[in-house]
Amino acid sequence: MKKLYTTALILALAIAAHAQVARPKLVVGLVVDQMRWDYLYYYYNEYGTGGLRRLLAEGFSYENTHINYAPTVTAIGHASIYSGSVPALHGIAGNHFWENDKLVYCCDDPKVQTVGSNSKEGQMSPHRMLSTTIGDQLKLATNFRSKVIGVALKDRASILPAGHSADAAYWWDTSAGHFVSSTFYMDKLPKWVDDFNKKNHTEPKFNIKMSNLGVTMTFKMAEAALENERLGQGDETDMLAVSISSTDAIGHEYSTRGTENHDVYMQLDKDLAHFLNALDQKVGRGNYLLFLSADHGAAHNYNFLNGKRIPAGAFEYKKAVKDLNAFLQQKHGIQPVMGEDNYQFYLNDSIIAQAGKKKQDVVNDAVEYLRQDPQYLYVFDEEQISTTTMPDFLKTRMQHGYIRHRSGEIGVVTRPQFFGAKNSPDYRGTSHGQPFAYDNHIPWLMYGWNIKHGETNTETTINDIAATVCAMLKIQMPNGCIGKPILR
Repeated sequence: MKKLYTTALILALAIAAHAQVARPKLVVGLVVDQMRWDYLYYYYNEYGTGGLRRLLAEGFSYENTHINYAPTVTAIGHASIYSGSVPALHGIAGNHFWENDKLVYCCDDPKVQTVGSNSKEGQMSPHRMLSTTIGDQLKLATNFRSKVIGVALKDRASILPAGHSADAAYWWDTSAGHFVSSTFYMDKLPKWVDDFNKKNHTEPKFNIKMSNLGVTMTFKMAEAALENERLGQGDETDMLAVSISSTDAIGHEYSTRGTENHDVYMQLDKDLAHFLNALDQKVGRGNYLLFLSADHGAAHNYNFLNGKRIPAGAFEYKKAVKDLNAFLQQKHGIQPVMGEDNYQFYLNDSIIAQAGKKKQDVVNDAVEYLRQDPQYLYVFDEEQISTTTMPDFLKTRMQHGYIRHRSGEIGVVTRPQFFGAKNSPDYRGTSHGQPFAYDNHIPWLMYGWNIKHGETNTETTINDIAATVCAMLKIQMPNGCIGKPILR
């Protein structure tokens, strides 16, 4: 009897030792920069069956996913998807923002050096992001045995999704014509990256982001990382964060209805199909969990809309700064407005203090002046937004998008379809950043491991993506996450 008990105990311990939390071999995050939700269907009939239509036909689509903050821009979108958070908590206030009266770039880090070229384009890290990401939490859950890698043409679209503890992030150095990284991650590029760069370089200064080649190059680099780093081949779940940047650059230049925009989405669909097949071959169909989303949408070109009798226009922010400074010069004898970015006006504290003025008086007068301009629906003191009269959904998005010492003192909401651009009858481009559906309604598709086909029109937010992925992986959500797991 004792021998039988001992045998049973040993067997039970052996089973327990080999028992593991059920997780996919690989998590793949795919962000398509500037992809409006309706692009899933506007181009649907022209997509092949192996790319976006495969995800829609076999995956699950959250059809009513919105960004719940403003401004809606690239750096914030990527940080928010992977952190499940908002600028008020993760600290990424824009692509650029003023900090201590100095204009800074979201990922610029003079303490690190470029790896892979002699330029400054690699002096980047996630040091300004205050919260963790999915990848960071995955690392923590597996005692840092998981691999996490980011790939994109834009540095911020690779660095912020990969997180603080990533094994690597790679982005395109235009001056060198190939992928680089920084000493934040490594001292030298892996041999496979050097080999990839030799085979796939472009002429220095060639703007690959404005080319369909940028889509293909990003997927090729992602596949190279998949194969050479053996992602999804180990005992722990790995993560690959990929972002497609050319869709944004081309959209900005040619807008939502340009033939160039059509062509880049056809390229995206084709290359996505190839990438999915590579995942099937390397990791195994059903062994990886993939999500697709976007960092923001885009407005239709105002000349295009005006030609169809739809109200639209340009917010000429440089003129707005000049006019506001002229008013404050007359009122207070100073020109304290450093600039406008992210639909926020930034004031220079030093100029105000040296003039012996009370900052609140300057802010109050500036707000009252801007409110006279009919292009703005709302103008508000960011610190006093809770007392501002505006619809609750707008107020919430403005509050989520504000972080003291990094956001501007004065925020504005323009009329719908008025975006920051030059006012010209020849202007063909577009932009984004506002709290309206064309900028904040984004796709969210889940595909692969434990995902059943279907869709829902229940309202979800950009923050729910990280919360849902982490819930599926049975790991803690990122430390700034405000999203909710939406499991179907």
